[in-house]
Amino acid sequence: MKRNWKTMDGNTAAAHVSYAFTEVAAIYPITPSSPMPEVVDEWAAHGRKNIFGKTVQVTELQSEAGAAGAVHGSLSAGSLSTTFTASQGLLLMMPNMYKIAGEMLPGVFDVTARSLAAHALSIFGDHSDVMACRGTGFAMLASGSVQEVMDLTAVSHLSAIKASIPFLNFFDGFRTSHEIQKI
Repeated sequence: MKRNWKTMDGNTAAAHVSYAFTEVAAIYPITPSSPMPEVVDEWAAHGRKNIFGKTVQVTELQSEAGAAGAVHGSLSAGSLSTTFTASQGLLLMMPNMYKIAGEMLPGVFDVTARSLAAHALSIFGDHSDVMACRGTGFAMLASGSVQEVMDLTAVSHLSAIKASIPFLNFFDGFRTSHEIQKI
């Protein structure tokens, strides 16, 4: 069998797989994760189908908290749902993350890990945003390369569906999110 290679960055790899397994995507762009919701929105606008033969319903919300609330609502209604975020955006999602995990809803949050801005804006990569979510009840998977992003995003979605546990699928913001590899 001939292998079909694609060249893409980590954001596109995560978006590609998440789109395939998602029925509803609640989005609010935040750097460095912005390319994920942007391409998902573009694919849906062009009628691209997911693995269920449906076009993903994409809704842009007023904030990251609104996106997490919309994911919670759509998961509660039985739709496979996802969102994309980073840093402060992830912290705004935490109240809904506790609810999603407590209700054992199979959502996936794709996160480009980035340092939290305190007294000065920082865009450097670290995992302080993700580590703040350890107690939410979400399972967490970390990727270190674009290939791992592609593979572990699929694992996140399939595991969430199988175990009815939400997943936080994360990778380094600006490093893995924007690194281009042939996968």
